[in-house]
Amino acid sequence: MNEIAIRVDNVSMKYRLLSGKMNSLKEFFIHSLQKKIKYDEFSALEKISFQVNKGEVFGILGLNGAGKSTLLKIIAGILKPTSGTVERNGCVVPLLELGGGFNPELSGVENIYLNGMLLGYSKKFIKEKMDEIIEFSELEKFIHTPIKNYSSGMKARLGFSIATLVKPEILIVDEVLSVGDHKFKEKSEAKMKSLMGSGVTVLFVSHSINQMKTMCDRALWLEDGKIREMGPAEDVCNLYQSN
Repeated sequence: MNEIAIRVDNVSMKYRLLSGKMNSLKEFFIHSLQKKIKYDEFSALEKISFQVNKGEVFGILGLNGAGKSTLLKIIAGILKPTSGTVERNGCVVPLLELGGGFNPELSGVENIYLNGMLLGYSKKFIKEKMDEIIEFSELEKFIHTPIKNYSSGMKARLGFSIATLVKPEILIVDEVLSVGDHKFKEKSEAKMKSLMGSGVTVLFVSHSINQMKTMCDRALWLEDGKIREMGPAEDVCNLYQSN
């Protein structure tokens, strides 16, 4: 019997959205005091259930707004679902919004320490791996420059280099193979493939159907927050393309 790495059971995510237009903060507070504010309920995910086996590469596809990133954030523990449960059997490293957690006033080196320690690495371990991180990111000339002067691509490259420093048990990947120039894309894709081939459990989101077909064992197709199809990656991708 296969060991379960991730179990998602009946997960739903609902948001309250302000009904009607407020022209100012003052108007909002007045309506709030008068209890005249009304909300509409938006369902981002509805009763999602599936499981991922250890060592499996599991793809999630769907149009923008289908709920893919929300689902990944719930699995990573960043968001708490409105209802349902998520079970994770292993250390999770999320590659979501690479560079989003950087402090803009700190240099590249200082942010490597900051992000590495947030991922659970010791300062001693990060120091030992510093040259490896910088070399992979190809940011040697800018590593002592404040992050606020980096382009979004540079921040993503540094974030990817930190997050893939060691082999995780569960890796959550959201469109990170599209960062950087052509050369770095090839290098980051090769790094991902090496992790995928070493027994790491991977949740993978990409708008590239070819990547999904070649990298994933199974796939889940989300549509309007619901599961449309789930099964072998190539079958699900073909159905998605023909829709």
